[in-house]
Amino acid sequence: MTGRRKSMVGQVTSNKMDKTVVVVVKRSKRHPLYKKVIRIRKKFKAHDAANACQIGDLVRIVESRPLSKEKRWVVDEILKSAPEKVEP
Repeated sequence: MTGRRKSMVGQVTSNKMDKTVVVVVKRSKRHPLYKKVIRIRKKFKAHDAANACQIGDLVRIVESRPLSKEKRWVVDEILKSAPEKVEP
């Protein structure tokens, strides 16, 4: 199993930092006792070397070595770009 890196798909919610984006990953989990489906949302800071990600993009992130105090993920690819905002 060595060499395998975890990957997740999420949506970019912030790109205001230099070479860093905040990605929200949503998943569903069943409660162990009550069996109700719970929606879980978690934020990850990911390295975006080219500053290519925009708010609303769907991206795949993969784990990496620690890059800073909170960054442990790198943007692997942009799966779907956000629609352009049209000014009236």
